[in-house]
Amino acid sequence: MRLPTHRAPTSPGEMLKEEFLEPFELTQAELSRRMRVTPRVVNEICQGKRAITPRTAILLSDVLGTQPDFWLHCRLKWDLWHEYKRMKRKIA
Repeated sequence: MRLPTHRAPTSPGEMLKEEFLEPFELTQAELSRRMRVTPRVVNEICQGKRAITPRTAILLSDVLGTQPDFWLHCRLKWDLWHEYKRMKRKIA
């Protein structure tokens, strides 16, 4: 997996908002209802305050017609990039 070096990968929350909620005119409240989670869960994902878990990935996929690994891969790239940058600062 190649990580971008000049900028952070798109966060799962940004991806959710920009590629799914906005184009499909789907509100966070409606998504949370369809996922059967509280609106706070979806809001925290969108704000980057909550991680995508395997359970969340499955629920998002069921509602949005994606694959669970899409969401997990998005989260993994985000986490790896930030950890790489953190480690690089420690070593330097």
